[in-house]
Amino acid sequence: MYRITKVLNHNTVLAVGEDGQSSWLILGKGVGFGKKVTERIELRETDTLYSLQESTERGRATELVKSISPECLEIADEILGRAEQTFGKIDRNILFPMADHLEYAIQRIRKQEQISNPLNDDIRVLFHAEYKVAQEIAPILLERMNIQIEADEIGYIALHIHSAIEDQRVSQAMQMAGAVRDCISLVEREIGRPIDLLSLSYNRLMNHVRYMVARALSGEKLKINMNDYIETKFPKAFQTATTVCDHISCSLKCPLDEMEIGYLAMHIERVASDELKEEEK
Repeated sequence: MYRITKVLNHNTVLAVGEDGQSSWLILGKGVGFGKKVTERIELRETDTLYSLQESTERGRATELVKSISPECLEIADEILGRAEQTFGKIDRNILFPMADHLEYAIQRIRKQEQISNPLNDDIRVLFHAEYKVAQEIAPILLERMNIQIEADEIGYIALHIHSAIEDQRVSQAMQMAGAVRDCISLVEREIGRPIDLLSLSYNRLMNHVRYMVARALSGEKLKINMNDYIETKFPKAFQTATTVCDHISCSLKCPLDEMEIGYLAMHIERVASDELKEEEK
């Protein structure tokens, strides 16, 4: 049983728990319809419950909820529901930073202020399934708020969805996408040509860098050292891999295991070879 402290709209209310201390956001069709402050309600099976005690990257939920429209809370909740259908159980507490981002995105769009996302293409490939779910926000915003959201904003929504799945901060997901982009750029510079974002070569390298960054952030170590063998066999790729690892380590402010260099060099060599074969066709 919950006691309503504020009705935000027909589908959104703030409430306190039976202990009189815990505060909650309750979302559900008609949950606030005809309701009054102090009225007690039972949680229905279709309602979603969010704790307002949570702390997020954007601040405490109790403060965030004051500046977010109930419409944005509803839309973020709906997208998270769709993510849950795709990925299974996720961390729903990402609702507050996600809805907060959406609130400001809508304000920017209404003011015709564009925001660029230089990593959008990388996010789309790196977090493909998350991006696909994030795209579902476009028709919802158009229908309910007459807002045409841009692809760059969808990339940021995809990061929030990824954060909910992996229990990872949005900033860490952004770091990972940035590290992948930096790596690809350095490899492209070394081989003297761009790598096709849709190619198998890009996907192999991207996935390797993704897990390499994840290992660095978690402190996980590789078991077999291939550095001596790879440095002798593929010296140019090894040098590029060393540069990339140094750059990523500096960017993440997190040391990378030296053994990562050899494995990355192996992937770089494969990409370079594949791209040269394509050039010769």
